[in-house]
Amino acid sequence: MAPTETPDIVRDDSHRRATTGRWCLGTRLLVAGTAAWTLFLVLHIAFTGRWWPWSVFAATPAPALIAVPLLLLVVTPLARPVRRRLSVVLVALLLAGAHLAGYGPGWTNGAAGDTRGTEVKVFAWSTDYWQMSDDKDAFYAFLRRQDADVYLLQEYLYWNEGPHRREDQPIRVDDSARLRAEFPGYRLSVEGELLTLSRLPVVADHHSRVPGTGTDWYWKGAKTQRTDLRVGGRTVSFYNVHLPVPFYIGNPLSGRSYRFLKDHGVWWTGELRRLRADLAGNPHPAVVAGDFNTPWMKLSSLGAGAVTHSPAGSVLPPRSWPVSDYPLPRLWRLDWLFTTGDLAVPGYRFGGGAAFSDHAAQEIRVVVPPPAGSAPQAPS
Repeated sequence: MAPTETPDIVRDDSHRRATTGRWCLGTRLLVAGTAAWTLFLVLHIAFTGRWWPWSVFAATPAPALIAVPLLLLVVTPLARPVRRRLSVVLVALLLAGAHLAGYGPGWTNGAAGDTRGTEVKVFAWSTDYWQMSDDKDAFYAFLRRQDADVYLLQEYLYWNEGPHRREDQPIRVDDSARLRAEFPGYRLSVEGELLTLSRLPVVADHHSRVPGTGTDWYWKGAKTQRTDLRVGGRTVSFYNVHLPVPFYIGNPLSGRSYRFLKDHGVWWTGELRRLRADLAGNPHPAVVAGDFNTPWMKLSSLGAGAVTHSPAGSVLPPRSWPVSDYPLPRLWRLDWLFTTGDLAVPGYRFGGGAAFSDHAAQEIRVVVPPPAGSAPQAPS
């Protein structure tokens, strides 16, 4: 019997070794998922704000950079042959995602800087088509209560929704008489759908020339409005920003989706490029705030030494959209604040606006240091 038993034992041992050396389906899926997520993260960093086809991922919410590696980590113990190595990789991806998404106190805050100087209160807000469907008196009362030195307001227009997206049309708004009555002593500056109100002296308005026909003021007009103001003896540029929506809400496989992504992706990256170029050539310190329509501005540097600011006081990333109108959780930060030069930001928070808009408003306190050799001055 020995000659017949020995081959069976050898075959069994050989089969057992082959079985234990082979990855099961679950292990292969986990390794593939980790590799795919690593590739996505690398491409997301490389292409966001730089290559329009990547705008298909522009709506990815920041919490996804935490949720995906966490989910993979939870099931990693099932991949016994590679669980240790896989865990190390996923922890690294988790930490990288947490940093990019803005988790952790102060990770995305710019340095406060020197808080001696002239303080300016700034209110930046995407108004959701002005007060088109709101109580007009309540809308203006809300704006007045902010008592800001500078208002950077977007969507100063109405919107006519056609049966098809391509038939949607912007409608100009001229509320200048009401604005002057509500904000005496303020200077109004309008460019397309962007409105800046300032009770500080205006040094210069920078407007782009746009053909005055039809709706070119919206579709071909600049999406960044620059106003230079005199603050405590210095000139400071305030940029009011509303970049176009680069992602499509609808069937991603339709031809309309491709056309929208291409047109708006090119439009978005082009407007961001114009903003970068203007900042690079601007000798003044600057405040840049508004609706950038992306949760990934931390990956889209403005250059010119621009510092990204985020509200302090929470380990969770700030979220500004949607606060109303949409049956979606509040997962996205579409509204951003940057500064250049030696400006300090001792106060910054998202708050208010849900009664009138789908965006939370940005309440900002900026301190402008005095000119060299002079004492701080109060806002005029």
